Amino acid sequence: MAQLASAKILAVMNDLFFSVKINDAAKRLGMTVEFVKDKTVALEKIKANPPLVIFDLNCATADPLELIRAAAGLPTIGFVSHVQTDLRQKAAEAGCGVVVARSAFAQNLEAILDSAIVKN
Repeated sequence: MAQLASAKILAVMNDLFFSVKINDAAKRLGMTVEFVKDKTVALEKIKANPPLVIFDLNCATADPLELIRAAAGLPTIGFVSHVQTDLRQKAAEAGCGVVVARSAFAQNLEAILDSAIVKN
């Protein structure tokens, strides 16, 4: 796990609240996170095969569904409002490994990150 933890997790989002939460949880686990909000930059970073890619499915500046398809084969987690069931379904169909409600993601972030890295 140390080798995976030393690599940078990629997080595609523009939500400052979640950026801080993810960064804090990752630090506690000895991981680092690179945050991007631009689709072109995210596509380049995905090509580097990060150990995990986190998507805010509401990130309008990045087209998360297209990026999820581009990240095929990589461990991915998406988060979205619990009422956006259609978007959850579309993310799963695009190949997102795990899709969780924003509230559950925020409450269980450290465990979600730890589990995602250990499994992959």
